[in-house]
Amino acid sequence: MRRANPASIDGMNSSAGGPGAAIEARGLTKRYGSKLAVDDLSFTVQPGRVTGFLGPNGAGKSSTMRLLLGLDRPDSGAATIAGKRYRDLRDPLRQVGALLEAQAAHKGRSARNHLMCLAQTQGLPRRRVDEVIAITGLLPAARKRARGLSLGMAQRLGIAAALLGDPAVLLLDEPVNGLDPEGVLWIRNLMRQLASEGRTVLVSSHLMNEMAVTADHLIVIGRGRLLADCPAAEFIERHSERQVLVRTPEAARLAELVAAEGGQARPEGGGGGLTVTGVAAPRVAELAAQARIVVHELTPRRASLEKAFLELTAGSQEFTARIPAGAAGRDARREERSAS
Repeated sequence: MRRANPASIDGMNSSAGGPGAAIEARGLTKRYGSKLAVDDLSFTVQPGRVTGFLGPNGAGKSSTMRLLLGLDRPDSGAATIAGKRYRDLRDPLRQVGALLEAQAAHKGRSARNHLMCLAQTQGLPRRRVDEVIAITGLLPAARKRARGLSLGMAQRLGIAAALLGDPAVLLLDEPVNGLDPEGVLWIRNLMRQLASEGRTVLVSSHLMNEMAVTADHLIVIGRGRLLADCPAAEFIERHSERQVLVRTPEAARLAELVAAEGGQARPEGGGGGLTVTGVAAPRVAELAAQARIVVHELTPRRASLEKAFLELTAGSQEFTARIPAGAAGRDARREERSAS
């Protein structure tokens, strides 16, 4: 099968649609029946970076995207793109590309015909359809009916539709769903390249590991309210606890010194290992040196986006599952080993 070049988006024109258009939500509130889905939500998505839109299931991410795109009307507040409501944009596909539901194509149309129908509504040339088919690696499936596409190819078709008008603004809801590892790498590089051209990219995802290597900035919501709006590195730093892995034959003595400094040291995997929290790595090294304690390893551990996200949203989970006894401890130890 012919694949799209992960680093190539030939055919995209960085000046089309006017890069620099911000997405703005101001006091957005939306209730569906008795459920308050979006609660006085305000944020700005700036051009030139990939902004991750995160939240637990039921947090209101999809509802917010629908409000931004004018698919639903807010009960109060306003949503604008480039200073205008979506419905007031002229030639909207040329200014805003969106992927909310990859399976939205007419099941009886081929992938190419679906894109041709969209192109005709905006006066886009046939060659643009061919360009996005090439960009997204859809060529092997271009003549297949939408009902016969694999999940991954259906996802590529949805992304192709979002790119069709060469827009300055992109809103992508779970764009990596169904993609194989090559496809995940491709969409990651595509989003980062689009942002580097000055475009505005808002992407929602439940895959924290993917967001950690893709997003420059994060907007996190829970139960419809804003929880965080900051650079990704700052988010991890602010919402997770620093740890230091130490291995020493005098673990008990070092643990006492750490406790005297106001920190905590718990055994780590036997063999004189300690996980230290509350005391920075340089200070742990100083304590060991002053007490003439031999240290075989001293490794600062960088917290993961997943862990920071879970800590921040712990009180905002609408749906939770009971973790089997012992599983949480095993998962924590596995995460610590992989991070070290």
